[in-house]
Amino acid sequence: MAATVIVDMPATNTRDVAKRLVQLAEANGVITTGRVLTLVVCTLDSSEAEDAIDAANDASREHPCRVIVLARGDRFAETKLDAQIRVGGDAGASEVIVLRLQGELISHENSVVIPFLLPDAPVVAWWPRGAPEYPAKDSVGRLAIRRITDATFASDPQKTIRKRMTSYAPGNTDLAWSRITYWRALLAAALDVPPYEPVESVTVSGLREEPALDVLAGWLAARLNCPVHRRTGELKVELHRPTVSIAISRPQTGRTATLSRTGEPDQRFALARRETKDCLAEELRRLDADEVYAEALAGIERVVYE
Repeated sequence: MAATVIVDMPATNTRDVAKRLVQLAEANGVITTGRVLTLVVCTLDSSEAEDAIDAANDASREHPCRVIVLARGDRFAETKLDAQIRVGGDAGASEVIVLRLQGELISHENSVVIPFLLPDAPVVAWWPRGAPEYPAKDSVGRLAIRRITDATFASDPQKTIRKRMTSYAPGNTDLAWSRITYWRALLAAALDVPPYEPVESVTVSGLREEPALDVLAGWLAARLNCPVHRRTGELKVELHRPTVSIAISRPQTGRTATLSRTGEPDQRFALARRETKDCLAEELRRLDADEVYAEALAGIERVVYE
């Protein structure tokens, strides 16, 4: 792997950063025509940026892209732009541009981003924390065809994921949705065996502050058209048919799930909690509207909370 080249540019401007980026690309043989998209990461501050960069770097190995990180500092400080460019090993399969904003620049994020967007490549915006209430109306969100949020780190995750429907626009998604991809696959497979009876009721239980379970409950309500109850307790999903009950459970911090079915021995499956980098990579695989996610959000309104 090539050594990482990191260039710090304190108190700079977008023109000088763009020039330096071109020079580094030429010197290090970086070919931007291989990039499939521009990923704009909107972070709350510099301390949060590193975790987001690590996740974006891992995702970029599957989806070569240019990563632009907006690290918002003090809105009331002197207006200043500090930049850092990373090319090489630490940047995964991409180049990373970190833009640390202070003062008035925070109110004009889109103007700072536009000079670095790859031509003729789609733009994806990701808010690891602190997403705007209406991502599609945000200044950066308007530049993107795909907008990724994460209700998991909100101050009230359950309330946040339930409000995602009112702010939904085609292209929106949330990492709480991709965290349950394997759960949805297991549940679909468990139902696709005899007896093919309708599901009469469902119970989804787990931590109150786990929004992935709320969107899972919404998905089940939309798909099965039956009563779905959301409870606080052990991590478990129970589906009740007239003659058979099916349950999938896992310790909160465990890596192995147990599938129980009436009259049959238990089965065990690997089902660890998905890391942010894996969820991000999954969301970058599709750049169209996720209609199933929208149905799951709408289904949350039909869930009975206990």
